[in-house]
Amino acid sequence: MEVSWPTLLADMEGCQLCRLCQRRTRVVPGEGDPHAALLLIGEGPGHDEDLQGRPFVGAAGQLLDKILLAVGYARGKDVYIANVVKCRPPGNRAPEPDEVAACLPFLRRQVALIRPKVIVLMGASAYKAILGGDLGITRARGQFIERKGVFFMPTFHPAALLRDESKKRPVWEDFKQVRDKLAELA
Repeated sequence: MEVSWPTLLADMEGCQLCRLCQRRTRVVPGEGDPHAALLLIGEGPGHDEDLQGRPFVGAAGQLLDKILLAVGYARGKDVYIANVVKCRPPGNRAPEPDEVAACLPFLRRQVALIRPKVIVLMGASAYKAILGGDLGITRARGQFIERKGVFFMPTFHPAALLRDESKKRPVWEDFKQVRDKLAELA
């Protein structure tokens, strides 16, 4: 299968592999630097993302932008931001396993095109979908996991920080580790 951005985006737009396509307004493929060393992966689009076709545009996205700027990165030029599933789950629920399975090939193709050095897995759904982790996100976060020369950092989803401010410090520490790892790998 050819791996190119135009083909991948067309495949995502035409996807009907799971029930999430039935209610979507727009597919949310991801955005950013297509050759970024840093890839951020969240769970799935929410209401605002579904309307705009862009990831992390609501309150959680605004917080994520602040976190990135605080460690010296900026949305659109230093990172690529994507989600495990490309269509909004109803009521912003977590994606079901069959929905994740339908979308993972798209995400794998994105990773192959981007070739990131570090991937931040934001939230339990992203952590479990990508690494199959059996630890909860609270125990898994803050520790790099290396697979095939790529370093994965599980951390809390920005939306969790909006609900529980005590998670802000750990995420700050995680992103400082990410910044330092990227500097080390440069």
